[in-house]
Amino acid sequence: MQEEHPFAPYIRILGKGKRGSRGLTVEESRDAMSMVLRDEITAEQLGAFLMLLRVKEETADEVAGFVEAIREFIKSSNSSDADLDWSSYAGKRRHSPWYVLSALLLAENGVKVCMHGAEGHTAGRIYTSEVLKPLGIDTSLTLDDARQKISANNFCYMPLQAISERLKNIIELRPILGLRSPIHTVGRMMNPLNAPYSLQAIFHPGYQKVHQEAEQILGEADIAVFKGEAGEVERNPDTECTISFVKDNNMFDEVWPPLFKKRHVKEKEIDPMRLSAVWKGEESDEYAEAAIIGTVAIALRLMDKTQTADESHAMAQNMWDSRDKTRH
Repeated sequence: MQEEHPFAPYIRILGKGKRGSRGLTVEESRDAMSMVLRDEITAEQLGAFLMLLRVKEETADEVAGFVEAIREFIKSSNSSDADLDWSSYAGKRRHSPWYVLSALLLAENGVKVCMHGAEGHTAGRIYTSEVLKPLGIDTSLTLDDARQKISANNFCYMPLQAISERLKNIIELRPILGLRSPIHTVGRMMNPLNAPYSLQAIFHPGYQKVHQEAEQILGEADIAVFKGEAGEVERNPDTECTISFVKDNNMFDEVWPPLFKKRHVKEKEIDPMRLSAVWKGEESDEYAEAAIIGTVAIALRLMDKTQTADESHAMAQNMWDSRDKTRH
């Protein structure tokens, strides 16, 4: 009789039926993801594992365990090389990626921002690296280069393959499997440069609490997670925004009201060159500026630079009004 594969018990835990199955513990999740990252499983096992998790949806314990395994795998430094971790794993299709200007505005004001993300896994979306080039910003292909760019410019962007080629290959299974995988969730929480603050966004509301609870289990960073425009870390100024925080290991939510009474129509087409035009003041866009300022406001609130939504928006507005328009 063939000996059972060491990874088989984890698939059995997840797939034993309505009555027999259960979620993985933090320890089980960490061990399972470690085997995945070390490529100690078969392709069949990986597909089964990812899709069983997707069907039941990841728990906070599972996400925390997966993140622990990933941080160990990438040998994340214990030192903080950034102030603010910024994940970018969704891509945009209705509005331009205005969040990029939010990050650059924070960087201009002394906040060291580490942005990382995935690209190209969903057709019809524009990703971060595509809009950085017209702004004259190079991506970092290694962790060391990211640290150098942070030191020099207070900003870096790393595509997922710069952190782990294995994780990139897994996240790009989406068009093959037809569904997102847990890597879309845990990627947002990797925090590769060990920043003390982390901005995360979700698209499906059910995942917001999972992110919040998983970070409390990890207990390593203060976070703010909210439903971002298209799933990116970008405030939609047309809608009410519920922000879930973990600060000093305490969880709480704040509800910020919409900034406009009427919704704006989506852009006819997304042109990466528009970001530079809006930054330089060559083009005026009410929605874009509100999205940029509103996103910066959330970051300021997370980092304890303000105490209320109104204070946050006022400080963010002042930063935007005072920006160096000759840059970017």
